[in-house]
Amino acid sequence: MEENKRAEHFLELIKKSRRGKFKLYIGMSAGVGKTYRMLQEAHAMLKNGIDVKIGYIETHRRKETHELLEGLPIIPRKCMFYKGKELEEMDLQGILAVRPEVVIVDELAHTNMEGSANEKRWQDVMDILKAGINVISAVNIQHIESLNDEVRDITGVEVRERIPDSVVALADEVVNIDLTAEELIDRLKAGKIYEQSKVDTALINFFKSEHILQLRELALKEVASQVQRKVESEVAPLRAVKKERLLACISSNEKTARTIIRKTARLANYYNAVWYVLYVQTAKESVDKIALDKQRHLINNFKLATELGAEIVKVKGKGITQSILAQCEERKITTVCIGKPHMTLFRVILATDTFNTLLNKLSRENIDLVILS
Repeated sequence: MEENKRAEHFLELIKKSRRGKFKLYIGMSAGVGKTYRMLQEAHAMLKNGIDVKIGYIETHRRKETHELLEGLPIIPRKCMFYKGKELEEMDLQGILAVRPEVVIVDELAHTNMEGSANEKRWQDVMDILKAGINVISAVNIQHIESLNDEVRDITGVEVRERIPDSVVALADEVVNIDLTAEELIDRLKAGKIYEQSKVDTALINFFKSEHILQLRELALKEVASQVQRKVESEVAPLRAVKKERLLACISSNEKTARTIIRKTARLANYYNAVWYVLYVQTAKESVDKIALDKQRHLINNFKLATELGAEIVKVKGKGITQSILAQCEERKITTVCIGKPHMTLFRVILATDTFNTLLNKLSRENIDLVILS
């Protein structure tokens, strides 16, 4: 058994060695200095004889940042036509053809124009890494998929461009670019983030001190979690630690299921755990009876869960509780995640006589039950 673990670990190291290294800067918001730091690092590498090139940088016309482009080799952007306008995108094929040792790619959550090789820039980065090219990139905390609900609750803004948590987990190094709320607001007022005409609007919307503090906390927690995951997976990969296995139980309710999926993804990421999303199809929601909107919600939530790293488990059953217990046994689940009482699935379970059976079984098997708000 020990030999198998060592062999698996060695094979994993071989796979990692074949792809490029991935360094990711994370910030709590625009203007903290992620792009500036990447350009500083590019200059340092260039001085040390490393073949580094700019694949894509967005300076947002910030003077200090734009000046750092001076002297750095840039791979020209690709011109594309969209709705009659000529626009520019990162040239993925150009990067792959030039094959620099290191490439700088900004705006990781960016959505590419129609006609591009990939829908998202993070997918471009995955292709670059597979080609053995090292990548340094950056993203703001609000663009991480599993944090979408929390960010919306903090800021009141629904962030549309997001990256899967698995992309962050893939990074070999995650670095937090941190500023205090006061420092960030001072930068904003000084016109170092947006032009002066936009400052007042930003101050009463996104750049409120209480918003910044909460986003800063999310960023710090995220980076700390990634460091912990690296320690567990690389520093002590062979120690005898019980592997966490999480089961998220969802219904066809779009919003509550999405919340359960995202929060379980956060837990799975924190514990570096294997996790599953379970949907039990009862007779009331058989293919010929389930409403079309619920079918669509399920498909979208299955897609979200897959992007966040879950394995989808869809079973037919008369009793939801019995199906949960069966999956716990089959998949050696350590933690069951479920919505709190006002959520649909929990109400269904409470309405049965077998809820005590679930609690007793989980207790006997030393399985944790997490009720998510």
